[in-house]
Amino acid sequence: MTSAEKTTEARRFLVRGRVQGVGFRWFVEREAHILGVAGWVRNNADGSVEVLAMGSHEQLLGLRSRLRQGPRAARVDDVEETEVKPVAGLTTFRIEGAW
Repeated sequence: MTSAEKTTEARRFLVRGRVQGVGFRWFVEREAHILGVAGWVRNNADGSVEVLAMGSHEQLLGLRSRLRQGPRAARVDDVEETEVKPVAGLTTFRIEGAW
C-alpha cells in the first residue's frame, strides 16, 4: 500500500433542503476541484443531493464545511455523512446525470 492509499479517505454525503434547481451540483464540483477532491455529485429522486468524495481527512472536512453552506440560492437543512470504501481509479470529480 502506498502512502497516498493510506491517507485517502472516502465519504458519502447526503444533502437535504432546497438543493436542487439552485446550482448545487455545479457548486460542489467547483469546490471539489479547488480542494483537490475526487468523486461525483448527483441529484436524487427524493430532492436530495448525493456526493461521493475521496481525499485526505483535511480535504473532506473542507468539503463538508462547504456542503453545509451551499451556493447562495440553496438552503441546506441537513448533511448526513457516512464513511465508505475508496473507489479504485477514481481520480477526478464529476457531475453525474447532468446534460
